[in-house]
Amino acid sequence: MGSDSAQTQATPESREVVEIWTDGGCKPNPGPGGWGAILRFRGAERELSGAEAATTNNRMELTAAAAALEALKRPCRVVLHTDSEYVRNGITRWHTGWVRRNWRNAAGDPVANMDLWQRLLAAAATHSVDWRWVRGHAGDEMNERADRLATAARQAQVL
Repeated sequence: MGSDSAQTQATPESREVVEIWTDGGCKPNPGPGGWGAILRFRGAERELSGAEAATTNNRMELTAAAAALEALKRPCRVVLHTDSEYVRNGITRWHTGWVRRNWRNAAGDPVANMDLWQRLLAAAATHSVDWRWVRGHAGDEMNERADRLATAARQAQVL
């Protein structure tokens, strides 16, 4: 039994889960923006945030998710919580069509935020990610924390 278990490779499904909560936003949109992410693993937490002087809500939401996944040092099983239907639908439904159409949307126009979609796909590629949508500003404690990180980053770069 010892030799069999020593040779067993861990698959993404058998690893412990890293939970991530992300948020991003602008005020006004477009305008100065910020993003925030909280990573939790084995009870430890890490907060990430950043800002841009001229951006959009969608770009900040995408940046938060990409930066959080890029912060992981090895392939992981991840549950990523986002209040952005744009991010969740794009990564779980729309991107396959965009790639098939050479990064064109259904109308034949270039996909908005293609650079960040490609960054997010690359960041997610080595992980097993469960993309979960949560309603924003509805009392989810971790989503509210991610929102506060994003808001603080946006406000700090505006000052």
